[in-house]
Amino acid sequence: MIVAYFLPARQLRRDLLRVARRGGRVQLILAAKSDVLLSVIARQSLYRRFLSGQIEIYEYQPQILHAKMIVVDDIVYVGSSNLDPRSLRINYELMIRLEDAAQAERARAIFDNSLEHCHRVTAEEWRRSRSVWRRLRQRWAYFLLNRIDPYIGWRQWRGLSD
Repeated sequence: MIVAYFLPARQLRRDLLRVARRGGRVQLILAAKSDVLLSVIARQSLYRRFLSGQIEIYEYQPQILHAKMIVVDDIVYVGSSNLDPRSLRINYELMIRLEDAAQAERARAIFDNSLEHCHRVTAEEWRRSRSVWRRLRQRWAYFLLNRIDPYIGWRQWRGLSD
């Protein structure tokens, strides 16, 4: 997966971990830099569980990442939707599903090329960076983006006139 804003719902997190536990390879390319710094901080609160579940996490370094691509076997999803509450519940987004082995191979090549510009986050590196202050910031950012932001966005959407 290449996703710019990554705060997946609990069920998707479980599914990713289940795939990894069954021997599947799960690789995530996520944004190291973002126009919404809070999203990076919030997302990092999920790393511990993913890293201990053998999910590979890479942070894209050169610039802000806005790509969205998911490759599963011979299926490719590309589009505008991130895996965060705002994209999944509020925003109008579009994802296209392509079931084609040749397209999946091209998508894997794009993914592999992107990996060359990433820093892999390791479990050891992650443990060393975990101060109490950092954990508190990550949990607070996660709460804001996962609970408060969707609620405010939904209320604003309801208040729009037709």
